[in-house]
Amino acid sequence: MLRIGITGGIGSGKTTVCAIFSTLGIPIYNSDERAKKIMVENQSVVNKLKAQFGSTIYFEDGSINRVLLSQIVFNDKEQLTKLNEIVHPAVFEDMIKWYAQNQNHKYVLQEAAIMYESGSYKMLDKTILVYADQEIRIERVMKRDKVDRIAVLARMDKQMPESEKLKLADFVIYNNGESLIDQVMKLHHTILELV
Repeated sequence: MLRIGITGGIGSGKTTVCAIFSTLGIPIYNSDERAKKIMVENQSVVNKLKAQFGSTIYFEDGSINRVLLSQIVFNDKEQLTKLNEIVHPAVFEDMIKWYAQNQNHKYVLQEAAIMYESGSYKMLDKTILVYADQEIRIERVMKRDKVDRIAVLARMDKQMPESEKLKLADFVIYNNGESLIDQVMKLHHTILELV
């Protein structure tokens, strides 16, 4: 089984590309979604997050106050590092179990926004970068998240520049208006030839 990473800057279209792969029967591990789940279900992680950021980052019902946590970590690099130090090991442990459950597939995809930044791409067989021009990504995120340009740029500032990601990627899917289905189908057959 090949372990393929899929990443891209905020607003690049990773989720859409993964949905296309999913229709082909390819299992997808969404690191960000799994992390969100772990941050409310794994009591050890919950305790560490409360100790680091204060209990107000959780609502009374146990759900996380994402707006407050985002304000804390996206405005302070040290706090973002602390968050990653707490959450990433638990996600890694969860991912290893998921790989074991899906080992009968020819390949699986691991979706992660900060795959290159975290260094987790080094544990994968290949990586795919979903690429879109910055202005297109800014517009998409403003519309999707109902935030202003400054907020989007602040998030982008925390990610590795796309030019650096392009150097590390084994495969690139372009999402500036090109056909995603055609690109995914072509890449799917290329990956199957590697197995």
